[in-house]
Amino acid sequence: MQCAQGIAGRKLTEEQLETTNKLMKPMDQRIQAHHSSSHMDHMDPSHMIFFTIKDLKVGKTMPIYFPKRDPSKSPRLLPRSEADSIPFSSEQLPHLLEFFSFSKDSHQAQAMEDTIRQCEIEPIKGETKFCPTSLESMLDFTHSMLGPNTRFTAVATAHLTNSTTLFQNYTILKEPKEIFAPKMVACHNMPYPYAVFYCHSQQSVNKVYKVELGGEDGDRVDAVAVCHLDTSDWSPNHASFSVLRIKPGTSPVCHFFPADNLVWVPTATSV
Repeated sequence: MQCAQGIAGRKLTEEQLETTNKLMKPMDQRIQAHHSSSHMDHMDPSHMIFFTIKDLKVGKTMPIYFPKRDPSKSPRLLPRSEADSIPFSSEQLPHLLEFFSFSKDSHQAQAMEDTIRQCEIEPIKGETKFCPTSLESMLDFTHSMLGPNTRFTAVATAHLTNSTTLFQNYTILKEPKEIFAPKMVACHNMPYPYAVFYCHSQQSVNKVYKVELGGEDGDRVDAVAVCHLDTSDWSPNHASFSVLRIKPGTSPVCHFFPADNLVWVPTATSV
């Protein structure tokens, strides 16, 4: 078991604490989305990122939530040597809260606990998951999923304008471009004082797309989306089924990625 001694020499500066406080928001299910207006009235706007594969067509308009998290201002992945010296488990949470100067009842403590819990939950059938805390461990996991001799690259959502609107209607402006990816690894940035990603790969068939979107306020987004073609092994309680009003295994489920998430695909892929 790792101990907290490896982090004894690291104290957060006031600036780092301020940044951490802004980033540490309570964990919600990060992938969620849209449908009829009466149904939407009862939905948290930040959940509006799900859609169906039938929606992937030019001219389709749908409400989408894009968190304006600037990847350049997000916490950085630590070097492996430093990351490996820091405990990352629910058992060590009290020591971590003490180190980061968060009270156990604080907003930040809840976010840290939820992130660790999400990382410790058993994967669903056909899924392999890992929560890297360093770039080296992320690349090692991606290699293990895509193949040790496979060259790969990351694709991510890019905001082409400086809109501050988080939730609005977006229209698909061009024919969505499929990124051929027989295998892929999706990495979701999690709320934590330093960079932690929830990375996972599934045996079931998935499709990766680049989608050019135009918002009502003129916002332009070059978005990455993934469609999961087989959801039969997903929990009936998965948020997407409530949002889309479907049941597991009845329809592919697609979702957009925020800008600070990564999708790793083979470099032979046309992006």
